[in-house]
Amino acid sequence: MSGTGQVRIWYINKQHSYLPTNFSLTSNQSLTTMPSYALIAGAGAGTSASVARLFAKHYTVVLLSRNEKSYAPTIQDITAAGGKAIGIIADLAQPDAVGAAFDEIEKQLPGHDLAVAVYNPGAGFQMGSFLDMKLEDLDNGLATSTRGLFSFAQRAIPLLLKMVAATPAYPPTLIVTGATASIRGGARFSTFASGKFAQRGLTQSLAREFSPQGVHVAYAIIDGGIKWPDAKWMMNGGAEDGMLLPDSIAESYWHLHTQHRSAFTLEMDLRPYIEKF
Repeated sequence: MSGTGQVRIWYINKQHSYLPTNFSLTSNQSLTTMPSYALIAGAGAGTSASVARLFAKHYTVVLLSRNEKSYAPTIQDITAAGGKAIGIIADLAQPDAVGAAFDEIEKQLPGHDLAVAVYNPGAGFQMGSFLDMKLEDLDNGLATSTRGLFSFAQRAIPLLLKMVAATPAYPPTLIVTGATASIRGGARFSTFASGKFAQRGLTQSLAREFSPQGVHVAYAIIDGGIKWPDAKWMMNGGAEDGMLLPDSIAESYWHLHTQHRSAFTLEMDLRPYIEKF
């Protein structure tokens, strides 16, 4: 790709499998052969990696990130166990890069339909007193959270609508990862809250327009710290399970994707049992 993206592809001619830590394929796993893919924007070692491994049980997985190092380990995990994954370099804050990524997916996965799209990039923001903030800090807070989602959804939703007509096993789904800042603006988090409030509003608008057409649009409010691999910091006094486990978040996302259309969830709060709210 010319300056806007780069593709790294790992193929293997076996079925797909969900692979938790130290995983392997087992004969009793239910697998689908439908030529569909799950698209995860904002690949990394935490939530995105867990979501990718879980959704790889049923779909080819496509990971988008600004650098190859973010998605390479996850792709290696999936392919080592017999799955299929593709990594594409794309800056989600740049509309042209988002468009180029979707074009590349069409080239690399001809005949595949988009089953589920997960928007989970890290949100850039500047923490500090509002009086010290500049408009460019606000722009940074909006760039990935909202502008990126806007560009991403404009390309993803037509593909999900196309999937509706194919009567898939599960409703075509768009899941957006949010944060507590989308419902409560904290002191010194003015730019982050601005981006997340806007993101949540955009997601609600998409849900009200496209859910009646068969596309499940859901917003996951992550209310707490996520336990990243090798994390050196703790929350809730270091209590056991005092932080959200990425694998548990992934299971909730799978639940959202597999919900029957008679009972769609628009917003889901996820927090540790000990988190104050």
